Amino acid sequence: MRIAILGAGALGGLIGFYLARVADVVLVDTWEAHVAAIKAHGLICEYAGQTEARSVCAVSEPHHVAPVPIALVLVKAHQTAWAARVAAQLLTPDGVAYTLQNGLGNYDMLAASLGAARVGQGVTTLGATLLGPGRVRLAGLGPTTLGSVPEAQRAAALAEQFSASGLATSVSTEIEGLIWGKLLVNVGINALTALLRVPNGALATSPEARQLLEAVVCEAAAVAAAKGLTLPYADPVAHTLAVAQATASNQSSMLQDILRGSPSEINTINGAIVREGERLGLPTPLNAMLTKLVLALEAL
Repeated sequence: MRIAILGAGALGGLIGFYLARVADVVLVDTWEAHVAAIKAHGLICEYAGQTEARSVCAVSEPHHVAPVPIALVLVKAHQTAWAARVAAQLLTPDGVAYTLQNGLGNYDMLAASLGAARVGQGVTTLGATLLGPGRVRLAGLGPTTLGSVPEAQRAAALAEQFSASGLATSVSTEIEGLIWGKLLVNVGINALTALLRVPNGALATSPEARQLLEAVVCEAAAVAAAKGLTLPYADPVAHTLAVAQATASNQSSMLQDILRGSPSEINTINGAIVREGERLGLPTPLNAMLTKLVLALEAL
């Protein structure tokens, strides 16, 4: 299977590294130093106590890439419009773009550009860290799930490729509940770690931080319940705390963004809860405050 990965950062690079074992993969990224390093030395990944360089095709100009049937969208939210344009160039006429991005709103932007029949959604619990140009680290293995829409057979074939590469993946007809399940975890962890400048585990060990996490997750869970969604766990707060503890030494993707001086995904995570709450008539003051604080931090 020929697959283009749009966005070869932490998660895109990690998935590309694994998929290159079993598929014809091309990484498309605008960071020229990253692309140059991959071309010169291969894509280097630290995983399972070892470091390995793997030869993977990488380009910064998408017009160099032959048409592909599958594009995985793994850019940050503020780059989704770019990814939509690139996917329109790269996909075969019947090709499909699958977004595995964090938060809400990315699918809608891709579907508005490509058409809903050419866009799929997925959710992954993989953890990854971008170490520098051409270098990524596996921060945690976890399952990936692809939605059966728009085409169950193609989703199953892609899931098979993921699993064959070592990344356990399945297909589900209930992808929205899984997406919201991950969203609530990001709502509880990302903004707080970015603002406090702490690794994930600190949110579970500090009583004050833990109380904030509980309150912000409960707000988001109320919105999910009002939407009639079934989450993949019974207790959102307990699950989010368990994730924070299991990834105690990890820096969240939003903290990594803030430390790099890059735009965060706050508007598609906590900001998305605020927008959905407003639509449903539910107050979400804590999520609104966290959104404003992170945006203020970005502006400094």
